[in-house]
Amino acid sequence: MNNENIRKIIDQCMTEIPCAVDVRYNEPMSLHTTFKIGGPADCWLRPEGDNFPAFCAYFLSSARKAGIPVFILGGGANIVVSDLGIRGFALDVSAWKGKAGHNVDEVLSLRSGTSMDEAAETAAAAGLSGLEFLAGMPGSIGGAAWMNARCYGREIADSLIETEIIDFSQDLAVSQRIAADRADFGYKRSPFQGKDYLILSAGFRLKTGNENEIRGKMRENRLDREAKGHYSFPCAGSAFKNNRDFGKSTGEIIDGLGLRGLKFGAAQVAPFHGNIIINTGGACAADVRSLIEDVAAKVKAGTGFILEPEILFIGDW
Repeated sequence: MNNENIRKIIDQCMTEIPCAVDVRYNEPMSLHTTFKIGGPADCWLRPEGDNFPAFCAYFLSSARKAGIPVFILGGGANIVVSDLGIRGFALDVSAWKGKAGHNVDEVLSLRSGTSMDEAAETAAAAGLSGLEFLAGMPGSIGGAAWMNARCYGREIADSLIETEIIDFSQDLAVSQRIAADRADFGYKRSPFQGKDYLILSAGFRLKTGNENEIRGKMRENRLDREAKGHYSFPCAGSAFKNNRDFGKSTGEIIDGLGLRGLKFGAAQVAPFHGNIIINTGGACAADVRSLIEDVAAKVKAGTGFILEPEILFIGDW
């Protein structure tokens, strides 16, 4: 990718829309993913401050007109970035966090860069129940809305009522609010997927509850994740989606074939959970992808089931 064009776009955007922006060229994406894996992005940038929406709209328009791709990066969970990295821009939204305006009745709106843990804490502090399942989960609110994140029998679509997005599918990026229609969501599926959207905020309709009880449930969820080894090694959460038609969870299927501990390079099927792949130290993206493909092939051969990866493969493969 032509770095001169990339630098010109950054300089132009910062001139037209003044904004505090951390800009780094050839930035290792291993520094920005929960897997601690990934080659360099041609240009990684993280804007912050009140001008974030205006800057991003102008930036996304400029990049599109120049034909330079943009990858939207949130908490860096659920992804494996190629060892070759990301061509073009990696727009990091993690500095755009916290409440998006004041609570109205039982509606809480959060900026997309807000971490899952911070989202759960913010709701608890307001005495609002419904986001406890996010406590201890990696990632950000924007990514959670995009993926329709779920755990402990709850998912984002259960309480999501509205999002504010920037649509950069055309040369002129535009901001708009979109009401959430429950019918548009499914298991790990949302209407944002496959679209050139940057999610700015998400609004949730929650229920008034007892703060102590809410925090108690949050502690329970965090302890459960810790007990299951989610924090023991760098990883990206579940490697494969679950399929109810299989009659059991993907982790149980993988366990049943004796695949716990299977390794490829420094990537390993976690000894403590069949559906988690871990970076045991120094794993590269190719190790993880090869291991995922190997597990899927062994499951198909042993059961006939075709597993669908939940981990997204990002960048130049």
